[in-house]
Amino acid sequence: MHMSLRFRLLAAIALCGAILVPAGPAVSEPGSWVEAPKKLPRLQRGDRTNNLDFLFGALKVAPDADSSKSIEERIWALWLVSKSDTTNLLMTRVKMAMDGENLDLAIKLLDSIVQLKPDYTEAWNRRATAYYMKKEYERSLSDIRQVLAREPRHFGALAGLGLIMQDLGDDKRALEIYRKALAIHPRLPRVPDLIKTLTEKVEGRDI
Repeated sequence: MHMSLRFRLLAAIALCGAILVPAGPAVSEPGSWVEAPKKLPRLQRGDRTNNLDFLFGALKVAPDADSSKSIEERIWALWLVSKSDTTNLLMTRVKMAMDGENLDLAIKLLDSIVQLKPDYTEAWNRRATAYYMKKEYERSLSDIRQVLAREPRHFGALAGLGLIMQDLGDDKRALEIYRKALAIHPRLPRVPDLIKTLTEKVEGRDI
């Protein structure tokens, strides 16, 4: 990937954003690989939009960007919610560590969360992010596999996987992954431009 584009993407997906995990849930760290909203909606018990299947169905047919963004915010809110106070506290410390660019500490904290609550998908996703930032691609890929095993529709992890494939020079695989992410989230920010660029590079321009 062109270096300036790579750094623009890293900034855009806010890999070092802020996390707010307590009861709410309010979150402002990205969903690591794609930018999560600064302010997520408060979830109400019994609200049908708390159902991920419903939300992903709505995401595919969202009529405009505002509707898509609102649905995406709901999805992030569900992904980031944790019923464990200990997990919430550790995730807050992860945020502080990543804000301070202390990736080693963030990874140690995420190690603890993964051991404590292995089904908490976002711990795997954020650790994948931290490993990516350290250019430890094999470990990042291993954690992405864990994310996608738990939530195959995780468009954030898919976008991250595409970035890794590009960094490794596998543009064809990156293109396939971005297309898969876009099929899940048709209005996923920046990904359509990446697909256009890679399509021209991998498949050539139409004559």
